[in-house]
Amino acid sequence: MKVLCLWYATEEEKNFISARLPAGTEVVAPEGNYLSRFDCEYADVAHLAPDADAILAFSVPDGILQVCDNLKMFSWLHSGVDDLGLMGALDLFKNRGVKLANIRGANAVAVAEQAMMFVLALAKKTLLKHQATEEGRFLFPLYADEYRSAMLHGRTIGVIGIGNIGGRIAKHAKGFEMEVLGVRRSKEGQPVEYVDTIYGIDQLHDVLPKCDYVVLATPDTKDTHGFIGAAELAAMKRSAFLINVSRGMLVQEKPLYEALTSGQLRGFATDVWWQYNYGQTFPIGWGSRLGIHKLPNVTLSNDQAANADDVLQRNIQWGTENLAEFLAGQPMKREVRLELGY
Repeated sequence: MKVLCLWYATEEEKNFISARLPAGTEVVAPEGNYLSRFDCEYADVAHLAPDADAILAFSVPDGILQVCDNLKMFSWLHSGVDDLGLMGALDLFKNRGVKLANIRGANAVAVAEQAMMFVLALAKKTLLKHQATEEGRFLFPLYADEYRSAMLHGRTIGVIGIGNIGGRIAKHAKGFEMEVLGVRRSKEGQPVEYVDTIYGIDQLHDVLPKCDYVVLATPDTKDTHGFIGAAELAAMKRSAFLINVSRGMLVQEKPLYEALTSGQLRGFATDVWWQYNYGQTFPIGWGSRLGIHKLPNVTLSNDQAANADDVLQRNIQWGTENLAEFLAGQPMKREVRLELGY
């Protein structure tokens, strides 16, 4: 059995993976000069790919999956698999019978902490007050609407997507004595600890008007892509904040810009951005073509929520666990349902 790491894995990482797989498993990785060791050049990996039985990957060079003639299992070292869908990998896996697993939950602690950081930063006007203090300005008059902080205590937070990340956000929110409303694909099913009331996605418009904070923690699927638009933003309180720690394409960019600049929405924070792909949009790139990142009521980072202590090691560990389960003929607890995209 040959396992291919699609990044410039260190000897320590390869040894870690090998030690957790059956004896005789060959673990290989590209070698060469690189800009980022978590990407890899097609030329550095093409000779390793055709007979690989399984792949561990943070990223995928264009064209490499098409030459993986022996591939049986793919372990994706991320939670969301929508990027794989955009490159056609999900269809390829369906057609070839390749099993796919992800590492959902591996970064849940870090991303949930980032979400609460955003909630607090927006509520407490952290950036505004930092900048004013740095510049030696007093925010006067005291208690003016534009300077007064919002509160978390006794307020309502809506968590859209109450899986590994959303469940932790709910737990943290309870530490501030907030009411937690959860939204998932269906309201039916098991209760979720720390969530006071669970709604189905078809009840989203019943939830939004109740919330002082709305946090998006759901995958980007055919059901959620662009599902926050003008009608949803209009349903929210004018005093509400929107936080996105999931995928940029969940929110329609133009309605969000209009809500933030018209006063319909009090503030927005995000770690994820819109992607403009050549042939689908113009110009190509990422960010906000409307300059949402420059608005005064916006707090942001760029894909940094999971860039935290312990996360890289856990990513590799859980990705390796997927492989170990597959090789042992056991059900993979993090297997992705290709028809659903998560």
